[in-house]
Amino acid sequence: MSFTKTTEQDSYYDNLEQMSIKEIITNINNEDKTVPLAVEKALPQIENLIKVAVEKLQKGGRIFYIGAGTSGRLGILDASECPPTFGVSHDLVIGLIAGGDTAIRKAVENAEDSTIQGWEDLRAHNISTKDIVIGIAASGTTPYVVHTLDKCNQENIATGCITCNKNSPLSQTAKLPIEVIVGPEFLTGSSRMKAGTAQKLVLNMITTTSMIQIGKVKGNKMVDMQLSNDKLVERGIKMIMKELNVPESKATELLMKYKNVRKSIEYGRE
Repeated sequence: MSFTKTTEQDSYYDNLEQMSIKEIITNINNEDKTVPLAVEKALPQIENLIKVAVEKLQKGGRIFYIGAGTSGRLGILDASECPPTFGVSHDLVIGLIAGGDTAIRKAVENAEDSTIQGWEDLRAHNISTKDIVIGIAASGTTPYVVHTLDKCNQENIATGCITCNKNSPLSQTAKLPIEVIVGPEFLTGSSRMKAGTAQKLVLNMITTTSMIQIGKVKGNKMVDMQLSNDKLVERGIKMIMKELNVPESKATELLMKYKNVRKSIEYGRE
């Protein structure tokens, strides 16, 4: 199949340095408006991947995100939000980035070009056929990601991807590809912009839907969230008040006793 890197094509805008601030941000905003529509076109692919991810989680497996640069950081961001939001183990959704933890803050030279390090990074987490590995790469060509998914396929490990180019090597490699075609960036080649936004939207869908499906949400509330600060404690008290129809004092008493919104609601009904 033919492959064109639309994420690298020239911007629809030129002479950016001659634009006013208002012109720049208006044009960026106009481009950003197209991203949710591009995600909408990929919903069937997103659904297919999530179905497999949920099956893996229900059978004791894990979700791995693997990427380089912005894509890797977005995967780590999404993974790191799961424990506080849904009360799950830090080992349930794991984000890996080319170059290791140092690369979260600073670019590690040539890390994304390695064809073997990704598999070594997964092996360090005892990867198995119970898990699913989702490669994230706007270009769809990152060696660190593509070769890792290829190795996963050889080992019969479920693979998916999030990319912003049609028919890329990554989407050809992943068994469950998600292609969100956002087109050229406002700033030519700066895939942290529309492509990054698209990836974040898809990641939100993957983990939120998966956690709902495995029972980590009640109604529309995060009843298993970690009570790690005053804001979250206050939110938990309000959830209990509404669910049990009790005054704030009773809700506070329950939450302080059970340290968990779900347990407070369950035992508060007795």
